[in-house]
This record gives sequence, structure tokens and C-alpha cells, in this order.
Amino acid sequence: MVGGEAAAAVEKLVSGVRQAADFAEQFRSYSESEKQWKARMEFILRHLPDYRDPPDGGGRLDQLLSLSMVWANHLFLGCSYNKDLLDKVMEMADGIEVEDLPQFTTRSELMKKNTLH
Repeated sequence: MVGGEAAAAVEKLVSGVRQAADFAEQFRSYSESEKQWKARMEFILRHLPDYRDPPDGGGRLDQLLSLSMVWANHLFLGCSYNKDLLDKVMEMADGIEVEDLPQFTTRSELMKKNTLH
């Protein structure tokens, strides 16, 4: 009996994960690569319970989607944002593993490098 209950619990968990992934898929941008989407979807799914829209609306889900785009744009495209905002999204993304990230050089780094020579 215990084994059957455990199997049912695992199946329920797997089903819930599939439903969450299917729900998140609607927010994928057509321009996102599979790698970018996988990382951003993990960000979204990790925080979805905390950003569900209340019954009266409120746009919490929109806020989460915006935060996920800020994080992905910073990570994959090198976009820069306000320090407080970047600190927030980087903290939210703590533990999300993304391999082979592009390396970016900021304008300040280029200017510093040019003044040294």
C-alpha cells in the first residue's frame, strides 16, 4: 500500500511539473533559443507560486515575466540595468545553471583598456 501511495504521489508531482511547463510555454518569445528559453522557463517556474495573479488582478504574473526577461537579457545579450534591479533578478536566479554564456565587454572596460595603452 505504501509503495502504491508513493507511486501515486510521484505521478501527481510529475503531472504538476508537466502542467506548469505547458503553462509557461505560452510566454516563450519566438526569438529565444532553446537554451535561453530553458533557463528563463526555470526562472519563471521557480517563482510562479509567489507571482500568481490574485483573483482581483494585479499583474503579478506580468511582473515575474518582466523580471525573467531582464535576467535573460542581461545574461544572454549583455544588457545593463539599474543595480538594484540586477541585484534582485540575480538573487532570484541564484542556483540556475546556464552553460556556455557569452562574454561581454562593457564600454567602461573598453575605455579603461584604451587609456592604459
